[in-house]
Amino acid sequence: MMFGPIRACCGDSMRRFDVTIAGELNLDLILYGLPEQLAPERELVASEMMVTLGSSSAIVAHNVASLGLRVGLSSCVGADNFGDVAMERLSSAGVDISTVRRLGGEIKTGLTVILPREQWRNILTYSGTISMLTPDLLDMEYLASSRHFHLSSYFLQTGLQGQLPELLRELKSAGLSISLDTNDDPDDRWSSGLDAVLPLVDILLPNEREAMKIAGSATVEGALERLSGMVPLVVVKQGSRGATACKGAERVHCPGLRIEIVDSVGAGDSFDAGFLSSHLTGENLEASLRMGNLAGALSTTRAGGTEAFREAAHREWFLSHYSKELQAPYA
Repeated sequence: MMFGPIRACCGDSMRRFDVTIAGELNLDLILYGLPEQLAPERELVASEMMVTLGSSSAIVAHNVASLGLRVGLSSCVGADNFGDVAMERLSSAGVDISTVRRLGGEIKTGLTVILPREQWRNILTYSGTISMLTPDLLDMEYLASSRHFHLSSYFLQTGLQGQLPELLRELKSAGLSISLDTNDDPDDRWSSGLDAVLPLVDILLPNEREAMKIAGSATVEGALERLSGMVPLVVVKQGSRGATACKGAERVHCPGLRIEIVDSVGAGDSFDAGFLSSHLTGENLEASLRMGNLAGALSTTRAGGTEAFREAAHREWFLSHYSKELQAPYA
């Protein structure tokens, strides 16, 4: 598919959105309290459950909007109740969903089942409409009416992968900056055309394992060195140890917060939201890392990737209280 020409955009101050996102939209079903081993032919009982907005693209969109930026999401859902819930959650956070397509037929809205343990978790995904998002479902004028474009879950976006380099080139020609969080590759191959995409990316946001896999390096240091030669700004998420960013010869590390974790689901996507919300408002690299760590930590105080952001009073208290702790992280 060839993308049509995008009309010349106005200056940043006149653009409709701060961030546009094209990607997956689904729910997460999280079951807590299951045993470490799932024995066959046994009825196992969970102690708690949560149905919440899932998918990396939607979590980033929801949380960036909750932090005050103007966000538009392009996606597709099935003709089912899961799609209704997912869109209502986004809309209530202020995300524009006017270009989210509802697909007919037998394909249902995607669903991820997450089984958290103390130190690890199982993640099972029914892709459904996740892989159905194709270029012909995208409105390029809509995506280009922004200052920045973000893409998550590269390896799940099988309907976009083939035309993604062309899509990104069109958006860059319209003046947008580009960020990418590949997330995990279910096939553990770490290729699928990614080499053609990375040169078009301005900000890469992997975690440590993803960085090493993308770079083909056995160490985080080696991954940072290789990736920073390919992408202008590389930000590696390091969990409770914070995050490290490389921008050319500049390297900045910001430690993480020490808080009691309720649930780490969506913490990396929430970091992306915090980092981008700060970076796109002109903050320096150190301040943006701090905001990423702050948003990621906020996410872990509630189940799922967006529940802590939905509670406005809790969100505002947390950001105000813990931002003071991050004012001098190197002291």
